[in-house]
Amino acid sequence: MVQFSSSQTYTHDVDDVIDAYADPTMYTGLPELPKIGRPEVVDHRRGGDTVRLDIRYAYTGDLPGAALAVIDPARLTWVQRTVVTLSDRTITIALLPDHYPDRLQCAGTFRFVPRPDGGTTRRVRGDLRVKVMVVGSQVERALVSGLEEFHEAETAAVDAWIDQLV
Repeated sequence: MVQFSSSQTYTHDVDDVIDAYADPTMYTGLPELPKIGRPEVVDHRRGGDTVRLDIRYAYTGDLPGAALAVIDPARLTWVQRTVVTLSDRTITIALLPDHYPDRLQCAGTFRFVPRPDGGTTRRVRGDLRVKVMVVGSQVERALVSGLEEFHEAETAAVDAWIDQLV
C-alpha cells in the first residue's frame, strides 16, 4: 500500500470550487486529462448538504512491462464514488474497480481551504493498494504518478469551467 498526498491551488473562491465538484455538469465539461480518460457521471444524488456522484474513469497511462502480463490496461476502469460535504468543504472518494476488484483499492479525502488571496487550496490524502505479486508496487507508483498529474490538470480545468460561468 502506498499513501499519497498533494496540494493544488485554484484561483477561485472556496465555495465556488466545492460547488463545482458537486455539479455533475462540471465533470462532463472536463477535457480529457493526462493518464486518466474523460470522466462519465453514472449517478448523481443530492440530499441536503451532501452530494454523491459516481463517476467512471479509465487509466490511460503506461504501465510497467511486467505488469502487462497480469493486468490488461483496457480493463483499468473504475467508478469513483465521490461524496461532497458542502458545509465541511470536503470530498471523500473511494474507487470501485469495474475489473480486478480484488487487486485495486483506493480511498482518499480532499479538503478545500480558503487562501488569503481569495483562491482555494485543495489538500489531498489517500491510500492506494495494488495486490499483484512482484509488480504491485510498480503499478502503485505508476497510478499515483498518474493521479498527481491528473489532479494538477484537473485544477486548471475546474478553474476554467468556473470562469465560463461567471
